Order: sequence, then structure tokens, then C-alpha cells
Amino acid sequence: MALNSRSPPGAGPYYENHGYQPENLYTRQPAGGPGVYPAHAAQYYPSPVPQYAPRVLTNDSTPTVRTRPKSPTGAACSSKTKKGLCIALALGAVLVGGALAAGLVWKFMASRCVGSQVECGSSGMCVSPDLWCDGVSHCPGGEDETRCVRLYGPNFILQVYSSQRKSWHPVCWDYWSESYGRSACRDLGYGNNFYSSQGIADDSGATSFMKLNASASSLDIYKKLYHSDSCPSKEVVSLRCIACGTTSNSSRQSRIVGGSGAALGDWPWQVSLHVQNLHVCGGSVITPEWIVTAAHCVEQPLNSARHWTAYAGILRQSFMSYGGGNRVGKVISHPNYDSKTKNNDIALMKLQTPLTFDNNVRPVCLPNPGLMLAPEQPCWISGWGATEEKGKTSDTLNAAQVRLIEPSKCNSKYVYNNLVTPAMVCAGYLQGTVDSCQGDSGGPLVTRKNSIWWLVGDTSWGSGCAKPNRPGVYGNVTVFADWIYQQMKANS
Repeated sequence: MALNSRSPPGAGPYYENHGYQPENLYTRQPAGGPGVYPAHAAQYYPSPVPQYAPRVLTNDSTPTVRTRPKSPTGAACSSKTKKGLCIALALGAVLVGGALAAGLVWKFMASRCVGSQVECGSSGMCVSPDLWCDGVSHCPGGEDETRCVRLYGPNFILQVYSSQRKSWHPVCWDYWSESYGRSACRDLGYGNNFYSSQGIADDSGATSFMKLNASASSLDIYKKLYHSDSCPSKEVVSLRCIACGTTSNSSRQSRIVGGSGAALGDWPWQVSLHVQNLHVCGGSVITPEWIVTAAHCVEQPLNSARHWTAYAGILRQSFMSYGGGNRVGKVISHPNYDSKTKNNDIALMKLQTPLTFDNNVRPVCLPNPGLMLAPEQPCWISGWGATEEKGKTSDTLNAAQVRLIEPSKCNSKYVYNNLVTPAMVCAGYLQGTVDSCQGDSGGPLVTRKNSIWWLVGDTSWGSGCAKPNRPGVYGNVTVFADWIYQQMKANS
């Protein structure tokens, strides 16, 4: 990996979607006759959008026309003695059809909300997931602000939002049970995924807590919680919904600085996203069903889930042709994605069947609010992108170390001249040498903190590959974490 053929500063980001190309797929152009340009081996650059193979008939070169035999119904009903029975059967079919239609109408009316909107309890009002837990009541009964939880800081401290005080508060460990943890994980969007919960010292500086009322009869955790200025145990709940951010290999840091081939288990969250058996983009596993990638990867005509297959736990593109991929069932692009500026360049994919986690396939952790990173935090990028600008994408998974670059430096007139928004993060080296490139798009930018790997960004854009003053630009996943949780919950 050496991000895409990119435009010069000032012209805005530019993206070309380069798929993985086996070496023997394209042949040399034939030599021309007198008066034409000299013949040479033409470098092949894939088109911005993978070309779809035309549908062709198999086995028979000419379609076989088969006629359906005529139904004997007419003849059977011609007999006067059977006319009554035929009429009764016809009326029965009409009644059954009407009942089915009524059932479908009822089902449609029962779920009034379209798309990813969420229904407000019994009122029937539909509210966008983006408006849930934003501190403002949009539902008539305030349901959108009553079950709001988040995980804070590197220690996953569980916090509950108080609609009365308009602020977040950690949950006191006193009287806590695992069943409450499972409930909170469901409300975060993790479905039935639950890993662990424990009491730890609070490092958020909170002076007010949410405390469980042990004598309350309700089984609902939110109806048991009340405000308290003290926490007798002096411990708060640390909640892990999924065993994320761990790897089976520990020798990585000494091997990948400067960029090199990865080993199985090094980056177990890395996936290759294919269209028509070609690698198009990278992605990151965050749950058995959900993958984070870039919105520019799923622009039309690739915005339909039917185009995509995800491959996890495989290092070589050439091995993916043997199968083992997971079909994508749903694609959700950020509603405010701007294809010209690449602002809000993030998307989610939900798999049709969940991944099975092992040493080679594991999730990376979404960054929690309060996860403080250094201005030049060491990070790592990985993918099957080209190892040189305009080169072919790689058959093997590569990885390299980069560092975060402060927004003020990245937005200077000598670098990207204010093209980098708060929804983006720069990483690399201003002197060049190490960078992401075409084919890496959508893939992970991760960092290690508190012995856990966190997803800091998704590969988005840049100008050239590994050029001086042209570092890689990534979607700022910290900014999008709330949106990701909202979408997982709304589409669970």
C-alpha cells in the first residue's frame, strides 16, 4: 500500500475505484502499423466503477421456448354437474386472496415507519435515528430520550443520559447484575451480544451518578435508576458488549513499520469487499453482522447490497476466488455524505449471515467519547491497495504504521488548504513515503490504547499516494460513533 489517484490541492478530493486485478487478466495491445504510436505494454487502469459482465445464456446458445400445456380447468367446468363446484372454488380463491391482501395491508399499517425511522411507542409517530438521544424530545411521550446509553472513555464506562438534567452520568456498580448489562447492550445496538461487566473506579470526574433502586419492583433498568450524588461502592459499571480490539499476534509493531505483508491474525477485523469477484474496497468488522466502510465505496450504482460480498480472515485475494465470502444484506450510507468533498465519508454494511469469530476474524472497537489521543498518535493502516501510485492493487494484505497529523497542519495552504473538515482526520507523514493508495478505500485506520485496538478512521481520500505534503485523509469514526450505534439499533 503506498489512497487513490488523487487531485491536486484546491480541486477537491478525487476518487477512483480500482478493483483487484490478477496479473494475467489483461493482455498486451497488438503492435500498430506504420505511422502509429510505437507499440508498448500498456498499463491497465481499472475504470472508476467495476464493469459488469453481460448476462449470457449457458448450455444452450439459443433459448429454448417451452409452451405451457393448457389447463384442463375449462373442460372440467364445462360439465353442468360440475359448474356449481367450480363457482364455489373460484369464490373461495377470491376470499383467500382478499384475506392475504388484508393481512399484508395490516402488516404495512402496523409498521408505519419507512426506511430506518423508528416508531415512537404507541403514538405511531416516526423519528429518524439521528434524533434519538440528542437531548431534545421528538416523540410525544419523550420515548426517544428515555433509553439512552453510551460507553465512555478507554475503560468502557457505562453512562445513561438524564433528560431532566440534560447530561450523561455513570452508573453506580451497587446492585448491578448481568441482566442489566445485556439490556444496555441491546439499547446500544449490539442485539444479543454481551461480553462482560465489572465495577471499576470512575475516571470521568463525575460528581453525580445514576444509581439502582434495589427495592423497585420494575424489571426495567431505566425505571430502577435514580440520581444520586454518592456511590457507596465508589465503583461504576464498565460494560463490554463484544470482545473487540484484541488480536492473536503480539509481535506486530516490530514487523510492519514502513509497510510489509501481514500475517493471519494481525488485523482480524480487516475485510475485503468484492463486486463481481473483484476487490473494490476494504472494511472493518465491528460486530458479527456489521462492517464499517467508506460511503464513496457504495455510491451509485454500487449502493445496492446485492452487489457486495465480504471476505474476512483471508490474506490473499487469489484465495478468495475459492469462496468463503459472506453476502451483504443491507447497505447504509451516511445521509449527509457529500460526494464532491468526501465529507461524512462513512457507510455500514449488514451481512446476511453473521461472521464466526476466531483467531483470524475478530471485531475492532468503536472509539468511545472521552478516548483521548495524542496529536501525533501512532496508528496503523491495512489493505490490499496498490504499493505505488497508479499501480495494481495487491494480492496480499499489507499494513503500515502512520501517525495522526493535527488538523491545523493538514489544513495549511501547503497541504490541503482547508479541505479537511471535522468529520475527517489526517494520518501519514508530511515527507511522504508511507500512505494508503487505490484499493485501500474504506479500510481501517486503527490505534492501540489501553491494550485495545480502536477504529480511528476509514480510508477516504488524498492527493496521490505517499507524496510529500499529501497525507492520507480518513473518515473520523469518533464523530460517527453515535450514528453507527443508532443505525445498528434501528436495523437490528
